Amino acid sequence: PKSLITAHPMHAYVGRLSSLLPRHASALVVVNRYSLLCGGVRAATPSCRFTSSSSSSTQTARTELDREGRKRPASEPGEVVVVTSGKGGVGKTTSAASFSFGLAERGFKTCVIDFDIGLRNLDIHFGMERRVVFDFINVIQQEASLKQALIKDRRNANLHMLAASQTKDKTALNMDGVQKMLDELRQSFDYIVCDSPAGIESGAHHAMYWADQAIVCTNPELSSVRDSDKMLGIIASKSKRAIEGRDAVRPHLLITRYVPERVKGGNMLSVSDIREMLGVKLIGVIPEGPEILECTNLGKPVITLGDQSVPSMAYQDVVSRFLGQDVPLRFTEPKEKGFLKTFFARMAAD
Repeated sequence: PKSLITAHPMHAYVGRLSSLLPRHASALVVVNRYSLLCGGVRAATPSCRFTSSSSSSTQTARTELDREGRKRPASEPGEVVVVTSGKGGVGKTTSAASFSFGLAERGFKTCVIDFDIGLRNLDIHFGMERRVVFDFINVIQQEASLKQALIKDRRNANLHMLAASQTKDKTALNMDGVQKMLDELRQSFDYIVCDSPAGIESGAHHAMYWADQAIVCTNPELSSVRDSDKMLGIIASKSKRAIEGRDAVRPHLLITRYVPERVKGGNMLSVSDIREMLGVKLIGVIPEGPEILECTNLGKPVITLGDQSVPSMAYQDVVSRFLGQDVPLRFTEPKEKGFLKTFFARMAAD
């Protein structure tokens, strides 16, 4: 009954979802489950069945993704780049957000995918959490098309995001579904950036398996470096390229949360120490800074701060090096303190 539907707490969500549909289409919305978040009710994974008054509208919804705007030739598929690590909390999602946004700013059509099924966070880094209607798993299970699930960034039309499911777990992933989705994305985007979950379980395996290039993030601490070394070994031996005997996945090392002052004091591994341990080409060093957390809370990648922020400039350098430019390392040495700062620091120490 209409009165019962109106009284249901999910009615507001259903109304909002219906407003996103074409005017000439009607929708039967079946809410599978819902989750409580911050004291409110939020839909978890809605699935929709469309009945259209026009057969042409249904055909339009199923058309392939737009291939215009790519920098690569039409015959050359896009590259898959995985952002990964062994240890959690090293800044993979922060880096994936800024890296993909930086590629889009350089004119490359870029899609970034959250592979952390059940624990998605990438949408928050872009401020897209309220715009997620369909997710990664909906596409794999053919409940929605890629065109329906992709969310275009409002700041840069070259950037699209595909969110992970918040209610499923990583067992919902399957090799055939992920490959089919990536093959379609390769035809429409220059770069597909995969934000991998931590560890070496199913989600991380699916994220790295199809990679052409890998950005391995590590913090300047021994446990993080050791876990990154393990992940490099897995990429070299268990990726699709390795199994098929093709050219190896090209690895890049990204050091995050770097504090030069602590390195100088002997309390943190140096850049040279990490490079010697891992033996991988260094693509960048991201210094720690308060603006990183601030940007996450505001829903914007750190790189959008431009030259006003040291971490932002460091991420810009990462993008430049990835694209083949010779950019010297910056922000790896302690800042020189002025006379007054040194004087008051000594006074405080005494």
